[in-house]
Amino acid sequence: MRPLTEEETRVMFEKIAKYIGENLQLLVDRPDGTYCFRLHNDRVYYVSEKIMKLAANISGDKLVSLGTCFGKFTKTHKFRLHITALDYLAPYAKGFGVAAKSTQDCRKVDPMAIVVFHQADVGEYVRHEETLT
Repeated sequence: MRPLTEEETRVMFEKIAKYIGENLQLLVDRPDGTYCFRLHNDRVYYVSEKIMKLAANISGDKLVSLGTCFGKFTKTHKFRLHITALDYLAPYAKGFGVAAKSTQDCRKVDPMAIVVFHQADVGEYVRHEETLT
């Protein structure tokens, strides 16, 4: 388990900033303590410094996981977010959606067209199936 290099930190923060914007600092400096990102086996973990110091006694080859897995680096050094990061990103989200059409197309599209793919909560329909009308 090691800290991220400057390049790894930049790539990861750029990806996270797409979803939460300037609220990125709120992930690290939380009211319940200081949290940090650590790399282990190409996976980035989000862990409190208190737990990280306790885990320093465990050798790296015996350590399976520590904290919450935020994502992993691919072989081409791209960062992919994991679903486990969603609980930490959702409170600061500026909208988990990807535009399906450009702004110009949205102005003159018919009312039943898909404009944004809603990615924030895939299980929303399943949980509220009884109350949907």
